[in-house]
Amino acid sequence: MYDDEELTKLDLEADLADPLDDFEPTGEASEVAPDPDAMLALLSAPEPQQRMLAARAFCEIEDDRAVAPLIQLLADDCPLVRVSAAYALGRNVHADAIAPLMQHLQDWNGYVRKGVVWALGNAHQAETLKPLVETLKTDIPAVRLWAASALAQMVHVGYEPVVAAIPALIEVMRRDAIAAVRSNCAWALGQLCKELPSNVVYATAIDALIETFAEDDDLGVREDARTAILRVGDPRGLQVIEELEQDGWF
Repeated sequence: MYDDEELTKLDLEADLADPLDDFEPTGEASEVAPDPDAMLALLSAPEPQQRMLAARAFCEIEDDRAVAPLIQLLADDCPLVRVSAAYALGRNVHADAIAPLMQHLQDWNGYVRKGVVWALGNAHQAETLKPLVETLKTDIPAVRLWAASALAQMVHVGYEPVVAAIPALIEVMRRDAIAAVRSNCAWALGQLCKELPSNVVYATAIDALIETFAEDDDLGVREDARTAILRVGDPRGLQVIEELEQDGWF
């Protein structure tokens, strides 16, 4: 669906880290916090650099007054402003931002889409489920990776969104060409399974994690599937891990 060359090859350290770690602090060397009123005014500044810095400030500041101008900045001509606005809206979660954020999952810039996915994961809203699943299946690798992490946030939404997220995570964990994406799917499944009762959905997810631990070609993916099973503490999964390790598989 997308072919952004700048994001097709994963930098694992950068793409697995918290996106906000990439943002330089907006305060001065004395670590004085940005002034919210000054930053609000700069959100509508004529220069893109000022709008970007103001949006980044609201990655540190939570202020409902910033939500409306940040939503407007999602359509800014400058992609650096758009991505900064997306991350700021992920920090300043508001119901009014959900629909605009979902619309910008179609942004041409992969970095912007990655920021939008991160923000939607932080929103903890059921309506984000379907667009995040679609993103997990169709976007470029770095964005798919964060879509898996965002779907893990469905644990904060409710049982039905958790159940609905699991089939897509299993599918992508089994077939995605990028090991880091498969690993994030395994991690997300582990997060979701911890909140599920012992039912058929839970059993299906554990089966998929066991299969990934036993059969994935990538050592890192197998390790992440193993870790997910261990954290869930599923007895059957733990037994399979023990048996395979005794046989020298891992």
